Parts: sequence; structure tokens; C-alpha cells
Amino acid sequence: MKNKIILFFLLFLFIKVNAQNSISGTITDNNTGNTLPGVNIIISDLNSGTVSNVNGYYILNNLPNGQFFVTYSFIGYESVTKKIVLKGDTHLTINIAMKPMIVQSQEVVVTGSFTGTQHENTVQISTLNSKSINQTGAMSVMASLKKIPGVSVVSKGPGVMTPVIQGLSLSNILVLNKGIPMENFQFSMDHPYLVNESGISRIEVIKGPASLMYGSGAVGGVINFIGEPAARPGKIQGNINLKLYSNTLGTNSDFGIKGNHNGFIWGIGAGINSQEDYIQGNGKFAPNTRFNENSARVNIGLLKKVGSFRLYYNYNRAKLGMAVPPALSIVTVRGRKNSVWFQNLTDNLLISKNKLFLGNFKINADFSYQNNNRRLEGSSKTPVMELVNMTLQTFTYRVKGTYEFSSQLKSFLGLQGMAQSNKNFEAPQHVIPNANQNDISIFSMTRYQWKKILILEGGLRFDHRKVVIPSFISKGTGLTTQKIVRNFNNLSASAGANLHLSEKLLFRLNIASAFRSPNIAELTQNGVHGNRYEIGNSDLKNQQNTEADMGFHFHSLHSTIDLSAFYNNINNFIYLAPTGTTSSGGFPVYKYLQTPSVLYGGQAGIHIHPHPLNWLHLILNYTYTLGKKQNGEYLPLIPANKIHSEIMLKKDVWNKFLNSYFRISVDHTFAQNHPSQFEESVPGYTLTGISAGTSVKINKNIISINLIGNNIFNTVYMDYLSTLKEVGIYNMGRNITLSISYSF
Repeated sequence: MKNKIILFFLLFLFIKVNAQNSISGTITDNNTGNTLPGVNIIISDLNSGTVSNVNGYYILNNLPNGQFFVTYSFIGYESVTKKIVLKGDTHLTINIAMKPMIVQSQEVVVTGSFTGTQHENTVQISTLNSKSINQTGAMSVMASLKKIPGVSVVSKGPGVMTPVIQGLSLSNILVLNKGIPMENFQFSMDHPYLVNESGISRIEVIKGPASLMYGSGAVGGVINFIGEPAARPGKIQGNINLKLYSNTLGTNSDFGIKGNHNGFIWGIGAGINSQEDYIQGNGKFAPNTRFNENSARVNIGLLKKVGSFRLYYNYNRAKLGMAVPPALSIVTVRGRKNSVWFQNLTDNLLISKNKLFLGNFKINADFSYQNNNRRLEGSSKTPVMELVNMTLQTFTYRVKGTYEFSSQLKSFLGLQGMAQSNKNFEAPQHVIPNANQNDISIFSMTRYQWKKILILEGGLRFDHRKVVIPSFISKGTGLTTQKIVRNFNNLSASAGANLHLSEKLLFRLNIASAFRSPNIAELTQNGVHGNRYEIGNSDLKNQQNTEADMGFHFHSLHSTIDLSAFYNNINNFIYLAPTGTTSSGGFPVYKYLQTPSVLYGGQAGIHIHPHPLNWLHLILNYTYTLGKKQNGEYLPLIPANKIHSEIMLKKDVWNKFLNSYFRISVDHTFAQNHPSQFEESVPGYTLTGISAGTSVKINKNIISINLIGNNIFNTVYMDYLSTLKEVGIYNMGRNITLSISYSF
């Protein structure tokens, strides 16, 4: 089968590729007719673009054959997206008349089944761009995800956070870095992903099953960190960013510089994030919640008419304090340096992303190697300082060929796989044993569009996973576990529709099955992990779910309304539950079990720009989620229901100031009175935030300043998804963030 697929791809290499396509035109103000210099023109599939000149003129040469989306964006104006088709020696003239900004228009997203605009997807894809991330005042990029309705985070302090999408988390969520699955031992809420906002242009989030596109683990959804586009042709561009935090006396700084010389592109960057123990709303410091992170990145590549070829290297080193009981008695003075009870994490990620445009056929070929080392450092009171030391090495590949039969019909066929190996070193605690895992998958999807009214999608996927775990002796008990060899097979399917009921109203419906195979920890654990003794289950089966997602989207000149609902039926849901017994060391014993479960809920949101007060924005969102096991008990880590309200005054151009805004937000989180078997209820709370910012253009460079205040009234509260409530630590009190960015 594998050889046939490769042969299928190679057959298309004989298609003529010597395209000499170009697009050009003039960009003007729709109201005045004046030309607009400095408009950004981006083709997302090519990861490149240009800027209009002093006369509003632009040109893009040496473009390959195929169908692309061109986005025109400019401060103070609505973005414009045009779909173009290039067929060989095509020279298109596209003149654009841009309208002053009232409502942000639809954007192009790449995480869905096919690259396209938001209004073409059968599932809604939420986005958070770098500007919005910067305006949250968050100390980590994961914390900024809470701005998206339906997305929450499980936290053990500001440095240790993992995402939750519509009630599912940990191994049920797939996190991608530039489209590559991250492998960071994500089976535990204490194991964060090593990713930050440096070099990231935006985040795209699929809320719901996406196994057909991405495989095991995408049961609850996908979070994709999209890299920044290449520098404009013939230019060298850069940015310097600095954030200062009042609560943690912290700093978060990074810089990046990139260039584009006749299609040869390059970029380098680095960042440092350092935070002291945070202060709770009651004025006390939270012992050992300090963290320090260093990162670096390099990329090189070629952008040519036949395609793009890019190589990325990302390095992350993080030291994350652990607010666990042994540390609380040792850390009695607030500080910054990690010296006892901290995770010492190192991640090296090498990515090769390649695109070939061969007439109506496009090939995406992505390869990656990730080396993730996890160490847990104890203290002088533990038998040895280094308690855990293990390295996870992962090689992944994903090759997808998309063929456009016509402007209405297109399909893709893909091959995906992974080879993974975990190795323990001399440290005494083996959280998971030495193990090897191999995956291979084949997947396909077809999209049909009827006029501009109806879009239909459907696809199938087959996955095979083999897990081999040699016999081992548990470090915790001395018991021998026999060799485990498990094979997991799965067939996934998806079908969706996007119906434009009118020019302003569209309806989405998607029904999809998804799965995840049990991970190594769930199959084999037998020892102390954190504050409990965890026991694996070698008989676990695939976790399989079927979810229906439905949504309405309405947009007019001065408002947008979104309504969505989901129902997720999960067979063999894997969860960790207390057994009611204790180990010989006095730790409560937990074991991995399976049960049928169901989750359901939805989101409702409205965004109003009342005419003629176009500078006024009124935003209101409500999120509801509930999860239960078959026996009626509630599922763990289900976020409380939440209302977010916001008033923002925004002026894109005001004298010499750009993107000026003033925002007041109020977040009310309801009491969570439906705790799972081993969780406790928490009362509701309300948090208020105030922020303001602006940008100034000096020559051709831009300086941006944001002042963000979170929890302004210093509310004392415990988030239901904070694991620090188990040791009596409240969430962070008032924090003021000063953010300064300089782009050149």
C-alpha cells in the first residue's frame, strides 16, 4: 500500500511546472479614491508577500500554478481576501478598493481540511493573532488561550499550563508547532508544552474532533502555533519585544530578525522569560511558582515559483518551580532562582516543511525530529537531587497531495507516520519505562462547492500503532512487569456541510469520529508520580468518540453573532481514578480505567459596533460545558461555565497614533458544583481587567506600547482547573503588564 501511495504522488511530477505567473494592481481608498501605500499583500500558502509602493502599486512575480488566497491588510481598513487561479503564464490585474474598518473581515486559516477563508470551513476555527496575544498580558502563550471562548487551561502556576478544549485535555488535545505534533510527555497536567510566542504570527484552534487530519490525540481539538511569514522580497525586517510584570517582578523579552534575498530566506531569534514566585490576592506569595525559560530559533529556506522549502530549528530550556508539599516547607523566601523541586526541561525541535506546486496538484511534505529531555530536581532532603531523567525522541512525517479537479471539486490523499522512543537514565524514578512506538496512517478527504451557497466535505482515515515495552522492574515496588506488545488499529470518518443561508448568515454542521490510543503512561505506570501512586492498565483499548458540532454565524456591517453547540459521545474514555487505598509509602493509589462518557455544551457570542459610533466595540461571550461518565459521575477537569463581557474604544488611525485602544473587561466564572470523584467544588468569582495601548510610526519603524491590568481589584479566588488549590494556594492577584515592541 505504501509503495502505491508514493507512486501516486510521483506520477504528478511530470506535470509542467515552468509557470511564469504574476499578479499586480493598484490599491485605493474606497471612499476617496486615493492610493494607499504600505498595504501588506500576503499569499499564505506561499508564506510570502509584498507591500504596495508610494503610488499604491504592487506586483508579485514568479508565482506557481494553482489556486491561492491573497490577503490585503492595512491599518484602519477592512482586510480583503481574494481567491485567484493561476494556470500558466497568467498575468492578473487585481485592483483593490479598501473600505475603512468597521468589522474585521474573514481571514485565511490553514489548520482546517483545506486552506481557505473562515466562511468556507465546515468547522469554526478560532484564531488569536500576535497582537491579541500581546494584549492579554499573560506570562506564557498558553495562558493567552483563555481569551478564546471554549478554551481553558489547567495550571500549576503561571509557568505550568496545559490547554482544555470543550472539556477535554492532556492526551485528548493535539498541540502543533508550525503544523508538527509536539511530544512533551503530555500525559500529565504537570507537564507543559515547551512553546512560546517568539516567532509566532497567530494561533489557530479547532474545537472538536480532528483525528481525520492529524491522527491519534486530536479527540478534543487541535491548537496550531503558526510561524511568522517570511520577510518581504529584498528586505531585512526585525522586532524587539519587552514585557514587564508587576506581580512577579518578571521580564519577558525576545528579538527576531529575518531577510529575503531573491527567494533565499532566513531568520534568527531568541527570548528570555524570568518570573519570581507570584503574589496571591491575599498578599501572600505562592512558594516555588517561579520559572525561567530561554529559547532560540533559526530558519532558512527557498521561496521559488515551483514551491517553498523551509528548515526550522527551535530550542527551549525551561526551569519550572513545582509548588508541591515537600517544596512548601523549604521555600520560605520569595525568589527567582530555581534551586529545589523544579522541572528542568530541554526541547530541541527540527522541522522541514516543503510545498510543491505542480499545476492543479500540490504536495505538502513535512518532516520533523524532536528530542525532549525531562528532569525533575528534588532537594537535599530527597535520596538524590535528580529524581527523574528521561528523553523522548520522536521522528514524524506527513505527506499530503491535493488535487483540484475544478474550482468546485478538490481532494487530498495523505500518508502520516511516527517513530518514537523513550529512554530512562540513572535517576531513580522511572515515571514511564523505556518504550518504542510506531505509527502509520493513510487519510483522504474531498470537498465539493456548489456556487457560493453550499460546501460539502467528507473523508476517511486508517491508523495503525504498535507499542513495544520491554520487561522492566518497577522502581517503586521492585515488581517485574512482563514485556508488553500492543497493536492498535482505527478507522475514522468525517462529514461536514457549510450552508450560506444568505449573504450574512451561514450554518455549519460537522459529524466526525476520532480516537486516541492509550499512551505509555496509561499502559504501564507503577509508582509515585507527584502526590500520588499511579498504576497503569495494560488492557486499555482505543478511546473512540463521535461528535456532532453545529453552528450559526451572522455578520453584518456593524455586528457579528456566533452560536455553536456540540455533543461528544466517547466510548472507552480513559481516566485516572482513586482506588480508595494507600501505598506502603502512604500515597493515595490511583489507577487508569475506562468507561463510556459524554460531553456536551456550546458557546454564544456577540460583537457589536453601533453605528455611527464605529470606534465603540461591545463584546459578550458565554461558554457552557458538562461532562459525565455512564454511571452519572462527573468527568474530571471540566471547566466552570463563564461569561466574558468587554467594552473597547478603538481608533486605528488617530493623528500620528495607530491601533489605539482602551478596554475594560469583566469575566464572571460560575461556581463549579459538579466536581469529579476526586475533585472539590469551588465558588464562583468575578475578575476585572483594564488595558490601553497605541502605536507610533517613526520613519518606517513602529513602536507599540500596551499597559494591561489583570485582576484589577485583587480578587482572592481559586480556579477550578488550578491544581494549586490542593495545597491551599490561591490564584494570582493584581498584575500590571507593560509591553513595548519595536518593529523595523
